[in-house]
Amino acid sequence: MDEGGTPLLPDSLVYQIFLSLGPADVLAAGLVCRQWQAVSRDEFLWREQFYRYYQVARDVPRHPAAMSWYEEFQRLYDTVPCVEVQTLREHTDQVLHLSFSHSGYQFASCSKDCTVKAITTAAPAEQIWSNDLTISLLHSADMRPYNWSYTQFSQFNKDDSLLLASGVFLGPHNSSSGEIAVISLDSFALLSRVRNKPYDVFGCWLTETSLISGNLHRIGDITSCSVLWLNNAFQDVESENVNVVKRLFKIQNLNASTVRTVMVADCSRFDSPDLLLEAGDPATSPCRIFDLGSDNEEVVAGPAPAHAKEGLRHFLDRVLEGRAQPQLSERMLETKVAELLAQGHTKPPERSATGAKSIKQILPHQMTTAGPVLGEGRGSDAFFDALDHVIDIHGHIIGMGLSPDNRYLYVNSRAWPNGAVVADPMQPPPIAEEIDLLVFDLKTMREVRRALRAHRAYTPNDECFFIFLDVSRDFVASGAEDRHGYIWDRHYNICLARLRHEDVVNSVVFSPQEQELLLTASDDATIKAWRSPRTMRVLQAPRPRPRTFFSWLASQRR
Repeated sequence: MDEGGTPLLPDSLVYQIFLSLGPADVLAAGLVCRQWQAVSRDEFLWREQFYRYYQVARDVPRHPAAMSWYEEFQRLYDTVPCVEVQTLREHTDQVLHLSFSHSGYQFASCSKDCTVKAITTAAPAEQIWSNDLTISLLHSADMRPYNWSYTQFSQFNKDDSLLLASGVFLGPHNSSSGEIAVISLDSFALLSRVRNKPYDVFGCWLTETSLISGNLHRIGDITSCSVLWLNNAFQDVESENVNVVKRLFKIQNLNASTVRTVMVADCSRFDSPDLLLEAGDPATSPCRIFDLGSDNEEVVAGPAPAHAKEGLRHFLDRVLEGRAQPQLSERMLETKVAELLAQGHTKPPERSATGAKSIKQILPHQMTTAGPVLGEGRGSDAFFDALDHVIDIHGHIIGMGLSPDNRYLYVNSRAWPNGAVVADPMQPPPIAEEIDLLVFDLKTMREVRRALRAHRAYTPNDECFFIFLDVSRDFVASGAEDRHGYIWDRHYNICLARLRHEDVVNSVVFSPQEQELLLTASDDATIKAWRSPRTMRVLQAPRPRPRTFFSWLASQRR
């Protein structure tokens, strides 16, 4: 710019020069003069910077809620929780799971050291995030006196008054199953215990005082029955007219599969649009879906006599409840079950499937438990409940998470080879090392995003373990076996950060009130807290010193 204030270079030439600079250099150049400042905020300039820096495909549109490309670049660069601020070493063994309270002021951790701990992430409720914010231990419960081997999962109820903690229970003759404990957050006292089999069903809350657990009954070598139970969190109800446990669903498992990891989605939130996944060109290819209540799939022919099916139903009821012993061998009994109970059912799901069971209304006289009810009861000719939908993942599921609005299900999967057929369920095909992150719309039961592949796993088929992932408003985070946690953007499907640990990262969780705070848990026995660069600047900014009364009075006399 010359002495008269006239630019020496036209804006178009300055724009072309800025195109060859990086984002930081563009911002620094914008401080030189007003002309450069105006050019450095040009929308087309930051559009090019965005696609080039984040390596996003050019056909992906801008986030529908973004006001400008500059602000969108700033959001991805400045609001991702990637700065390590604190390392907690309260546990003495592998930390397996983390869960936040709905208020965001507390979180719980579970570990191989057989403890469940409640930890605060903020000052008392009347104080919001402050510069001297620290994370500190509130309570710790040792579950070894209850014959637990370790704790593995926790969840706060809706009003943050109770904590569900599940773990591995050592029974007679060293047999292991699961157990769920309900802990009061007021006193951290143990209120009730519920058996849970297999132990990695984990359990979950349905309402503030009702939780779901599982049980498994073997019928044959590769056939079993999974039962989901509704439990009252307060088991000390003495009235004989009030049940504390009710059987909800009885699900048939074929091909050596079992029900694992029960989650509840609130379908009432589906009416609210999700800008992240409903904008632009939504889905690519829909996934393969089986409607187990329709006539579109192959049905086993040859109806069984009604009296035979009714007799088998009563006989199996007695076997599952331990009141009768089968006279047939397991293989013969299994074959009989498959032949007679397949009538009216579609092809059974493979062990790679995730099922969705709808919550339906039940009449008050059908259940005396105080609290919610599920299911409508089976017909007289049905031994098992029919699933409403089955989504074929075609691989091993190693992690699942729900979006904050409960509409989208995120699934981490290690796929089988293309075209692979499970001929022997006891010897499934080899699984891929790459982990695919799949997204399904629970309103339409279809896949809505291309698979995102960003990290690897190395354990074989029979050693796969569950790695917990979490979803915030804008981001998705997952643990990995390569000693990192990963954060992706939900709209652009790009990896934004890799969070380092010294061993496998088992669990990641966003604060429900502030997505710029993330916690990770690892086999290295540590919990790490991560914050965004923007939050760190705010927390570290110097505060103005408060003026005393005398200094104020002196200023008034001048």
